[in-house]
Amino acid sequence: MAESFSKKDAAVLATNLVKTIQDNKVYLSEIDGAIGDGDHGINMNKGFTLFAEQNNIADLDFGTALKALGRVLLTEIGGSMGPIYGTFFIEMSKVIKDQDQVDAVLFGKMLQAAQAGVESLGSAKKGDKTLMDTLIPASESFEAARAGGAGFAASLDAMEAAAKAGWESTKNLQARIGRASRLGERSIGTLDAGATSCWLILKCLVDGIRLLLQ
Repeated sequence: MAESFSKKDAAVLATNLVKTIQDNKVYLSEIDGAIGDGDHGINMNKGFTLFAEQNNIADLDFGTALKALGRVLLTEIGGSMGPIYGTFFIEMSKVIKDQDQVDAVLFGKMLQAAQAGVESLGSAKKGDKTLMDTLIPASESFEAARAGGAGFAASLDAMEAAAKAGWESTKNLQARIGRASRLGERSIGTLDAGATSCWLILKCLVDGIRLLLQ
């Protein structure tokens, strides 16, 4: 198993992200409809599909693809998720702008940059029933595994498990940020839509990178 992948060979990751969101458009909107506006899947699908339509993804390296995706999300979709995911992907792209290979150290920095970017936009933290309940454990667990001597693939395993647990934890949390917070205790019992899309995105990246490392 390799310990890095070529940025030039990783355009498939962006292609996979588009398909993942398109395939889960209805699911994301159904979850959002329980305690939100019900348009999360629609908006996410619009942004990711526009990115695919405006770019020949196969010609882009991974960093350029992430930057282009982030810009589309930032400018073309409504609600809070456009700025959040736009920042998420743009900050990731900055980390690998001048790099040819992506190893575990660099990918960990990408996750940390995405987290810091989202944190700069608001006050959401772990436990508030947002995508941070998925993203923070994912980033922290990846870095802890890597720092403890785990290889890239094993660190991805730790990240995936933590992201899934964080996503699933939102079902029993009370929303403290955003529109759903108005429901108070009635928001308990439903998964958070942003945490769900974040889980799908991170799981997609993990699966794709595993294949690139083989």
